[in-house]
Amino acid sequence: MRHFFLLLLFFTGLTASAQIFEPKVRDTIEKDSVAPVFDAKYREDQFYASISYNMIQDKPKDYSQYAFSTGITAGFLRDMPINKARTYAVALGLGYSYSNIKHNMLVENLNGTNTYWTVPEGSYEKNKLVLHYLEVPLELRWRNSNPIDHQFWRIYLGFKVSWLFADKAIYMPESGPKIKINNDMNLNDFVYGAYISAGWNTWNVYAYYGFTPIYNNAPIAESEEKLKLRSANVGLIFYIL
Repeated sequence: MRHFFLLLLFFTGLTASAQIFEPKVRDTIEKDSVAPVFDAKYREDQFYASISYNMIQDKPKDYSQYAFSTGITAGFLRDMPINKARTYAVALGLGYSYSNIKHNMLVENLNGTNTYWTVPEGSYEKNKLVLHYLEVPLELRWRNSNPIDHQFWRIYLGFKVSWLFADKAIYMPESGPKIKINNDMNLNDFVYGAYISAGWNTWNVYAYYGFTPIYNNAPIAESEEKLKLRSANVGLIFYIL
């Protein structure tokens, strides 16, 4: 939770400083009696960063999360207006996604095969799955912006494909050696899902739902269930021009 609030304060401070700077620029322009530059080809919100809580779906029996499962994204989107007023646009981009899922699912390699168990809460100090993705987002955008004022309402609907390029599962028991698993072959290399971001100026809510499960039907030890898990994130997203 401490890391979440530090990141939230960082993003808030960054966007707040941008807001403070903008009115000062406008005041200076007005005092000097210089008209603002009207840019008929302006673009909006081309850099983004989000922080969210990952609420895992499609959970097997006895599966649970603990603490705060963090989701972070950051990247660039090329804004491409599609009407004369530039209030509608599509955007295509490239970004990075980080997911830190804290749960009670133990991944252990037994005789060369990754095996999955649910372990009782309180029997470990740390148990997490960390995923790193490269993502390609595509958005349909609406906003009531104009070339002069960059504080506006927005609703962006998006779809993204994510490629898993690194992963690790770490289990640290209360006593005994740490277990670490990298490059789990049972994880899906590609996942995709839909998201929405909406708000005014700095504060924008963000929600994402993954259509593709994180695991590809991995067998759970001593169970007939298959391990899938699906991400559903809710949080905040910040845009920078």
